Amino acid sequence: MPRPRRRFGQHFLTNTRILDRIAEALDPAPGDLVLEIGPGHGALTRALLDRGAGVVAIEIDRDLAPALRASFPDIRVVEGDALELDWHALVQGPQGMMPVRWHVTGNIPYNITSPLIDKAMTPPRPFRIVFLVQKEVADRVTATPGTGEYGALTVGVQSVTKAERLFTVPAGAFHPAPRVDSAVIRLTPLAQPLIADDAVTAFRSTVTGLFGFRRKQLGRGIRELTGWSAEAATAVLEKEGIDPTLRPEVLTPAQFASLHRALVDGGFAVR
Repeated sequence: MPRPRRRFGQHFLTNTRILDRIAEALDPAPGDLVLEIGPGHGALTRALLDRGAGVVAIEIDRDLAPALRASFPDIRVVEGDALELDWHALVQGPQGMMPVRWHVTGNIPYNITSPLIDKAMTPPRPFRIVFLVQKEVADRVTATPGTGEYGALTVGVQSVTKAERLFTVPAGAFHPAPRVDSAVIRLTPLAQPLIADDAVTAFRSTVTGLFGFRRKQLGRGIRELTGWSAEAATAVLEKEGIDPTLRPEVLTPAQFASLHRALVDGGFAVR
C-alpha cells in the first residue's frame, strides 16, 4: 500500500473497481488526450492508459514524479501546482493547436476544489471533466433550485456545463482515509452555454452578489446590489417574469443568466 503523504492533502485511492468506474465515466476514446490532476502513484493513470488515452499528468509532489516517469514512460509528467500552470499550454500540440478532444480528471484536494473546477471550465473547455471531490461539493455542484445546497457555485457550474453526480466513494476506500465521504462528478460543457464566455466573470459577480442576500427577496437584493430604486428593480424583474418577492435560491441558472443580461442592459455596471 502506498505510504501516506499528508503535506499536500493527499488521500490515495487504490480500489481498482472504483478507478475503472472513474475512467469509464470520463470515457476517453483511443488517442484522446487526458490532463490528469494529482496522479499520485498512478493508479488512475494506468486505467486511463488501458483505454488508449494519452496522458499529461500534473504532480505537485516532486518526490512522486520520478516513480511516475519510470512506471509510465509514455506519459508526460509535469511537476508543479495545477492552480498555477497553464493547462491549455500543456495540452497544445505543434504550432499551439488544441487537440480535437481532450479531457480533465483527477482526485483533487478538498481545500482547492472550487478553484480547480473553475479552472477546468476556462475556455477553450475540455470535452469532458470528471473529478473525485468531497461529497458536500458534489451535492452543491449538482443541486437543484430551492434546495439547501443550491448556491452561486451551482449556478456558475451549471451555466456552462451539464453537471452530474455519478456515485459516492466511502472514506474507507482511501489511504489515509479522509474524514468525509467523496463523490465522482462529471461536467460536460454545453454546446450553447447560458452565458457568453466573455461575460462569465461579470455573471458570476452578479450571481454571487445576489446570493449574498440569500435571505432577502429578489427585489430588495437587486436594490442593494445595484443601488437602484425599488421601482427600477421591480420593473426589471417583472419584465423577466420573475416575482420580486422570490428569493435567489429558487431561480434556475437560465433565469439567472437572463436576469444578469437585463441588469447589464439596464445600466448596471458589474464590479
